[in-house]
Amino acid sequence: MKKVITCIFLLSIFLSFSQVTNTRKWRKTEKDSLDNALLLYDEKNYLIALPIFDNIYHNHPKEEFIKYIFGRCALCRSDKHEEAYSALTEVYTKNKKVQDIEYDLAKAAHLTNKFDEASTLVESYLKNKRISPEGRKDAELLRHYISNAKFHTANPTKAKITNLGSIINTGADEYVPTITADESMMIYTYAGPKSKGGKVNAFLQPDPNGQYTEDIYLSVKENDQFAAPIALDSINTPAHDAAISLSHDGQILFIYRDNGDDHGDIYQSFMIGEHFSKPVKLKGQVNSYSWDGHCSLAPDGKTLFFSSERPGGYGGRDIYRAALLPDSTWGNVVNMGDSINTIYDDDAPFIHPDGITLYFSSKGRTSMGGYDIFQCTMNPVDSSWKMTEHMGYPINSTDDDIYFVLSAYGTNGYYSSGKKGGSGLKDLYLIETNFPQQKMLYMVKGKTTSEKNPVEADIKIEMTSKNNKVFKQFSSNEGSGNYLVTLPAGSEYKITYTYKDKSAQVFTLSTIGITGFTSTIHDVVFENKDTVKTVITPTITSTVVVTPTVAVVTNTAPVKTDNFVPRNKVHEKIMKYVEKYGDVSAEGLEFRVQIAAYKFPKNYTYKHLKGLGKVENLLLDDGITRITIGGNFSTIGKAWEHNKKVINKGQTDAFVTALYKGKRVYLEDLEKMGIYVQKQ
Repeated sequence: MKKVITCIFLLSIFLSFSQVTNTRKWRKTEKDSLDNALLLYDEKNYLIALPIFDNIYHNHPKEEFIKYIFGRCALCRSDKHEEAYSALTEVYTKNKKVQDIEYDLAKAAHLTNKFDEASTLVESYLKNKRISPEGRKDAELLRHYISNAKFHTANPTKAKITNLGSIINTGADEYVPTITADESMMIYTYAGPKSKGGKVNAFLQPDPNGQYTEDIYLSVKENDQFAAPIALDSINTPAHDAAISLSHDGQILFIYRDNGDDHGDIYQSFMIGEHFSKPVKLKGQVNSYSWDGHCSLAPDGKTLFFSSERPGGYGGRDIYRAALLPDSTWGNVVNMGDSINTIYDDDAPFIHPDGITLYFSSKGRTSMGGYDIFQCTMNPVDSSWKMTEHMGYPINSTDDDIYFVLSAYGTNGYYSSGKKGGSGLKDLYLIETNFPQQKMLYMVKGKTTSEKNPVEADIKIEMTSKNNKVFKQFSSNEGSGNYLVTLPAGSEYKITYTYKDKSAQVFTLSTIGITGFTSTIHDVVFENKDTVKTVITPTITSTVVVTPTVAVVTNTAPVKTDNFVPRNKVHEKIMKYVEKYGDVSAEGLEFRVQIAAYKFPKNYTYKHLKGLGKVENLLLDDGITRITIGGNFSTIGKAWEHNKKVINKGQTDAFVTALYKGKRVYLEDLEKMGIYVQKQ
């Protein structure tokens, strides 16, 4: 019998087994693979070693030692937890004297939500007087996690979690989603076969047994769905490039880059037109000799929240804040204190567009296991942080839950996870939060143009209720003219738009008294130089705002749905809006029945739809031509009635699309704009 002992560290584990692995009849390649995997295991590179042990274990399922090592490595990957539990259970059944087996199996049971079994195992393990101080500390933390998991799973929230699907997710890793405040764009990190740098070792050298380098991908929303992503080739390099945060207006992308000669730093890239600029390292005191790996920019652009392993914290990773100094560098770095940080790792801060709610992940507090997501609220009076809350189950789980972001209106969140049933490794997920309270903020977005062309305008926002204090200064996008800003509740604001020698325009609004999310679309057209033009919005007293050019409409009795059976989720969504707003009309609002769309000319024939009205090609400013039938309709109810006729004629993918002042808008946008308002 040939004993394979390549590492002294593993000797004690080998001796726990009555029979050591017999490799006499193994192929040389398998023996070499095992030697490499054991070295990786000894260095605690469990994720890299796992695929090797996985292959060996399934080729030699009766080898108890291999089964055990595979089980321990599989604990580190969330889509392998069930396999880890099965393998470790088999080992424990045959040999209860294997070193730390009760702790390992307790961890596997905890990760697979078998809390009673996990609790019994960890208590039995803690009775062993021979376990090391470190082992006892780990077991006591696991006992704490198990207790928290029992409580949270017994008291679930109303959150709903959905995989974003195959358009975004692949069999590789997708993680750290970042979004604009209005969810129109998402940027995330990818690591897999398409990675620019391929597989590399710790020194960024090509290595078939290494890990894929990280690349950054972008996806925009089309028809309420994220479209096929594209790689940001202006940023991605053969090294690791990871998206970590996006400013709420989508104009600044923060990335983490480790080029092998430092400990990893934070960089920023600016959107210029339709492309992001070459990343530059953040200037000032945010980057240090230690690891600095995540950040989030406040809505005013003056405060940056970031996580770091620099000395002087509470333990492990801590969350800090930095201020933007007059010379455009980041300084005045301050630890966020024990209202947020713990003796364990605290990471991945995300400051919501409301400016007062900070989301972050922590391995401490009432975590169910590993990182859990928490929220903390700032008191605007004294800027203190309090009311740290666990986000509950099912948002949080027994595994790591991290990199959570939330839309401005608070209904949709996103994060990455390796949940069972996903597309591969880590996937991106949509979280329908169903929070009991709405976010209180005002979002203004629009486009700046001159002579019908988009222009880069300077935008200055002042708080007139606070002695004209400057809240933010920025520019609209030079390529599209688009801009977006979120304004916290409780103030009156003046927004001044300037472009070259054209007449300045002023837009005033109040967020005093708002009780929820509000939104306005405000397009600015620069004309010849003249006097300043001012647009004033009415004082906000409810949770919705009507764009100044939108007529206030009355919501009549909702149209009752009939027995029509929807063919897809889009139809289900339309029917819900018909039920609530079927007879609502407004100036500039129209609906069409869309039967196809294309970006490049194609030939379509619709003989089967003869008699259902004129077929028209509708080219919109997004460059996509929509084919519609039956003309325009003043209400969604009328359009849906025609839509059903088209479906019944065999065009089952037809659906109602909305246009406002000639621009494509989503149905939910009509609610955000205040056009759709239900009667109280």
